[in-house]
Amino acid sequence: MALYVVTGGAGFIGSHLVEALLEGGDQVRVFDDFSTGRRENLEPFLGRIDLIEGDLRRLDDLRRAFHGAHYVLHQAALSSVPRSVDDPLSTNEVNVGGTLNVLHAARESGVRRVVNASSSSVYGDLDDFPLREEADTEPMSPYAVSKLAGEKYCKVFTGLHGLETVSLRYFNVFGPRMDPMSDYAAFVALFTTGLLQGRPLTVFGDGSIARDWTFVDNVVDANLRAATAAKASGESFNVACGACWSLNEVIEVLRDLTDVDGDIRYGPGRPGDVAKTLASTEKAQRLLGYEPAVAAREGLERTVAWFRVHGLNGRQRT
Repeated sequence: MALYVVTGGAGFIGSHLVEALLEGGDQVRVFDDFSTGRRENLEPFLGRIDLIEGDLRRLDDLRRAFHGAHYVLHQAALSSVPRSVDDPLSTNEVNVGGTLNVLHAARESGVRRVVNASSSSVYGDLDDFPLREEADTEPMSPYAVSKLAGEKYCKVFTGLHGLETVSLRYFNVFGPRMDPMSDYAAFVALFTTGLLQGRPLTVFGDGSIARDWTFVDNVVDANLRAATAAKASGESFNVACGACWSLNEVIEVLRDLTDVDGDIRYGPGRPGDVAKTLASTEKAQRLLGYEPAVAAREGLERTVAWFRVHGLNGRQRT
């Protein structure tokens, strides 16, 4: 039985990884400082996990968390492009310095492999679609720079020290347990709850921005495959669905699923936002055996259904 450490395990993606690992019979240790992660995300699993509250910026906290671990799924980060534009120093400190600490502590602790959560934002505003891993990287925000730096550190630790690492470039992940109450809430969470609640909603730009929307179950599957795939160490992989929908198209689907037209307004675009993302997943298919099992429409259906049950703030109704 393998011991997995999930950094950021109380977060949206991290808690889904915790659930899947437990269902697979593995031992799970969660490392989180609860700055953005939510304790209620872990409530169904308490008593079955080892929970360590700590900070990525403190190396000793990570050493304690990684003791005896076989794999680290590194999800902890300060996410969001707008947040990084507002506060680039904190983004760098947590995402770059924190990832370096994760790699250093993992090497010291004899961890077999670190799977690092990266981002499609590393590509910047390229227009050679579908985006492939060998394409140029032109990050347009501090967040994107921090994720690319994390990838580079992973490759360096693999090359210099033999620590196995894999970086996964997530493309606009959405699904249950997203936090719609954050100042930097993800688009799907914000618009799903906004429509259900009848609040006016603002689109940044004209709604033509398009994304490769990726349901969280696909990301979980990619992480589990990346942890043990034989030929993946030292590599970066796109994790996506390979289909592209604009913000306006997603809004129309959400209107249909919620049966609410809503008051949709349009405002200025945001600095750092790229016009379009669309991924090739051929490399992940070839080396990880990854195939996106849940398409965007089905994922949106599941997400709307979850928010109907769990309330408009994403917390379980009592």
